Parts: sequence; C-alpha cells; structure tokens
Amino acid sequence: MSDTTGDAIISHSREHKNILLSVLLSRRQTTQSADEMMKQFLILALILFCANCFCQDTISITQFGYQPGSRENAVPFVAKAIELCKTKAHAVLLFPKGRYDFWPQYCAEKQYYESNTDVIPYRTCPILIEQANNITIDCGGSDFIFHGRMQPFTVDGSNNIRIENVNIDWDIPMTAQAQILHVTSGYIDLQINAYESPYVIENNKLVFVGEGWKSQFWDAMEFDKDSKLIVPQTEDNCLGSGFGSYKATEIEKGIVRLTYPFKRKPAVGNYLVLRHSARDHAGTFIQNSKNVTIENMNMYQTAGLGILSQYSENLTFRNVNCVPNKAKHRVLSGHDDGLHFSNCKGKIDIDSCSFAGLMDDPINVHGTSVLITEKMSSNALKCKFVHPQSIGFTWAEANDAVGFIENESMSTVAMGKVASFKKLSPEEFEITFINNIPADIIAGDALENLTWTPDVSIRNSYFGSNRARGILMSTPGEVLIEHNTFESSGSAILIPGDANGWYESGAVKNVTIRNNIFNDACLTSIYQFCEAIISIDPEIPKPQAGKPFHRNITIVQNTFHPFDYPVLYAKSTEGLIFSNNIIQRSTKYAPFHYRKYMITLEGCKAVQVTGNQLVGDVLGKNMLLEGTPDKEVKSDKSLQVVVSE
Repeated sequence: MSDTTGDAIISHSREHKNILLSVLLSRRQTTQSADEMMKQFLILALILFCANCFCQDTISITQFGYQPGSRENAVPFVAKAIELCKTKAHAVLLFPKGRYDFWPQYCAEKQYYESNTDVIPYRTCPILIEQANNITIDCGGSDFIFHGRMQPFTVDGSNNIRIENVNIDWDIPMTAQAQILHVTSGYIDLQINAYESPYVIENNKLVFVGEGWKSQFWDAMEFDKDSKLIVPQTEDNCLGSGFGSYKATEIEKGIVRLTYPFKRKPAVGNYLVLRHSARDHAGTFIQNSKNVTIENMNMYQTAGLGILSQYSENLTFRNVNCVPNKAKHRVLSGHDDGLHFSNCKGKIDIDSCSFAGLMDDPINVHGTSVLITEKMSSNALKCKFVHPQSIGFTWAEANDAVGFIENESMSTVAMGKVASFKKLSPEEFEITFINNIPADIIAGDALENLTWTPDVSIRNSYFGSNRARGILMSTPGEVLIEHNTFESSGSAILIPGDANGWYESGAVKNVTIRNNIFNDACLTSIYQFCEAIISIDPEIPKPQAGKPFHRNITIVQNTFHPFDYPVLYAKSTEGLIFSNNIIQRSTKYAPFHYRKYMITLEGCKAVQVTGNQLVGDVLGKNMLLEGTPDKEVKSDKSLQVVVSE
C-alpha cells in the first residue's frame, strides 16, 4: 500500500472484482451441484463485500481537489479528509507521492502544555488527528513542507493511529548553518546560504528571519567538513566564552564577518550549526493516545523536539530518521531532541531508527517528578511543577500509584494511591490519597507517578553525532537496548534520575544493554552528566549508604572502542553486571577526560565485572571504588582495583 496512490489502489480493487466475476462465470459453464454453486456465490459475495468496504474506507487527498506540487496550502484539504476518515471504520488516507505545502492559514490553534517545551499561548497544528480511531495516514513517500513555526502532526486523544512514508522539512529551517571561510585573530568569515537561511544584521548582531518569525543567533556547534561529526572537545563552547560580544557585518550577500577575539577558533572549511529561535513546537506531538505507530518517517527539521509523546500508551517507531537532508547539503537536522517520551506507559518499541545532526539527545525517556510545597492534611498535598518547560499537565488520575520521594536521599519511602487530582494553576495542583501520607514526608520532598512508566525496547538503530548524549533512560519498566551503533558526541547512554534539577524522574529497575557497538566518536566532548561512555549518574544530594537508587542494570556482549579512559561510570546502583564485553583501544583521538579510570563505581552494591576482553593498549585497565566496599564487587584480576575512602 505504501508505494501506491489511492487511485491506483481503488482501480486495483475494481480489477479484482472483474477477475472474480470472470472466474465465476467460467465455472458456471462446468457441471457442478447446486450446493457447490451456492458456496461459490457466497464466497464471491463476501470477497466483493470486503473489496467494496476497502474502497469505501480508502480516501485519497486528491478527492478533495488538491494537486501535489501545486504549492497550494494543503491544510484545509487535509482537515476535510481527516474529518471524513473519522466516519470510517478503518480509514486509510492516501497522499500520492509529491510535494505538499502547509501554511499557517486555516491551521487549528490548540492550547497544549508540552513537556520540555517553551510555554506559548497556542500551538499551530496543520495536521490535527483528534478524538479519532483506526486511521492510517499513508503519505506515499511525499515531501511535506511546512512554513513558519508549527507542529506538523498532532495526535490527541486517539487510538490505533498509523502515520507512514513521509519526509518532514522546512524550506527555511529554524536552525541555520554556515561554512567557515576565513579565521584570523580578530574575526571569522562565514558563508551562509541566504536563500535557505535569510538574515539581517541588527545592532551588530546576526539575526535570522523566516516566515513570520525573527531570531538572533545565540550559540554554535562545530561539525567536521569531512566526517560530519561534532569536532572533539568543543561541546557547547566551540567559539569560546564571551563570544556573544561579537560584531557582525555583511561582506557581501551570504558572507558575514563576526568580529571578536574568539577564545577558541574553529577550523576553515568546517561547518557551524548556528542555533537560534525557541523550542515551541514538536515535529510530531502525541498526547492522551494509545496504539500509535510511526513508520518510514524522515524528520529533517523541527521547531523544537522531534516526536514528543506524553501521557500515551503503546507507541511504535520503525525507520524513523531524525537526520540532515543530504539533498540540501545540510549537516543540521532537528532543533532539539529526536524522540522524547514524558510520562508514558505500556510499551515503547523503537526499531531501525537513525539520528544525526540533532541539537539535543536523540532519545529521552522519563517521568516528571513534582515538588511538595504544602502538607494540607493527613492525606492531601499541594504540589508544583518545577521546571518551567514542564507545567500544566494532568499529572495524575484516580487510582494512579505514586511514590513519595525523600528529596535529599532520593529514596522512595512509601507508595500511595491517588483519590483525586485538582489543578490550581498551570504550575500548581492539589492531590489527595486514599490512605494517609507518610509522617516523615514534608514540604520540599517530591512525588513520582509510577503508573505512567513504560517498558522500552531500542534495537537496530544508529546514534550519530548529535549535541549531547545518545539515549537518556529513566523508567522503572523493563528496558532492552540491543544491536545499536553509537557515535554520540557525549555519553552514548545516560541513566540519570532527578528530583532536584530537571525533575525528570525514574529510577531504573531492569535494564539490559547488549550486543551494541560503541565507536570511538563516543565521549569526544563532555556535556552535563557525561562521566563515561555509559554513565549511570542520578542526582542525589545526600546518598544513603546501603540504599542505591538504580537496580539491575546488565551490560553484556557489547564492543567498545574507547580512545580515552572512562568506559563505565555508575553511582548508587545495586545489581550491576558488566561482563563479556570487548574493549578495544582506539588511538584516533587524544585522551582528555578528567576521569582516569576505565570503570568507576560510586556507592554501589552487588556488582559483577567479569569476562571482559581488553584488546590493545586499553587506557587504565583499572577500576575505582568510591564509597563502594570491595566485598560488593566481583571482578577479574586483570583489572587494578583502587579503593577510595
């Protein structure tokens, strides 16, 4: 179905009807019993009925008068088609392959509080699938081109939705790029595609202008001209501190000079991804929905997070690629994260996806913990959302399971069941419980919703060079990460945990990381929480001895190619296995990380480090125990163990 237009499919169904009729007529000419003839008539009637139903449930966008490639605004045509789809039992909306343009006019405007996203009055939603069931949108390999700040697909309050075979892009992206022409002690000359990224110079600053928006350049990432990887040791500082005091002048159209004694100078020929604008719309937003599948989607650009899923259940992503559009000679892709999951449940299945050129983490799975501000009664609390980009949620429902978290130790001291939830404002709410709240839980502690926590599978995927890390994982559900390749600029996998900063909750209970390849591009820059290639790093102000935060993390049968010392860092973890991995030294980059141990265990229990194969001159060949008793670690003699008091 994916490679065929609606008209072709309908024609195909009519062909089948004609063939079946011919077959029946030919058989009538043979000698058959009345019973046999009746059986054949009944079978034919059933087949014709099913084929007719298929035709009725299949809708082509061209039925509404839209012509691909016309550059006409597709928004009203798609809205009509989706409304018709809602009347069908199992609708398929087909887009013949071509270009479809989406402009702000006629778009639905919805008030959404979106996780890890700037709060704005309304989101612009050109393709809104709301309160719908059993709809497949087959885009036929088409290019969907968006204009202005908007959210291409929105799935809200829907069930059994499938989106497939689409390329998402903007003619004028919300991130720009430039190639470095000249570098001196006093200035840098940049070549910018002024047609793709129009700009003006205002008050000596480089300001990009688009379709209904204008935003000033505020940060940059440097990519190597040949490898298209983020240049090592540049992280969020490729121009050095204080570069915001530059003065911009236009030398000629498309050539801009930034005058300043840059403390770090990029290399001539390399590319700068020039970050500007806000994160205010996801590329696809899924909320309060169930059984959603996205397959064969190339997301070349976004106005914020790539695909944001929140308070949704059973989500599948196959061959979803958040990557640069090579046809446009880009090194940039999405404005921020790739796939972001906040407060979901059921199963998240990610298979055969790829990520490169993103300006934040490719995959982030977490909940949202909230701060207790007042103990109103023995069973009622007033709470608030802490991070300004994660507010306004219906954080809990009756009968949800909630964990009570002692803030400083991050220990879950008890669990309760919700009786009621009442919003007071986008930032605050009241929550009551069926039973009494533990006496030692006070204002300043936190809550975590344990009902909205998913199982996650990430397989056969490629994590290229993106700003920051590869996978962030915070869920107590069952997690499997296997058969992936990592070339992350920072840590390949980060298992955090937090009720103090980002308030992204989720102590893990069962994580398996196996049969992955971690190439030497991993950890070539240090971002927040990048303590090793695999970094298990919860934020715990005052860890409690003997009460680890994370549990049951198995890292086996992987291949690492480290150029530096730190391969594994684990804090406050019990039941950690790091076994039967191959660690083969790379000399492609110079070591620079401040950690000088291959493995660091801080406040851990019941750890097994055995059967690992060290190939070549692996740096360190050692393990540091900080607050981890030697008796809690089973290891091979090949590793030098250093115990720190």
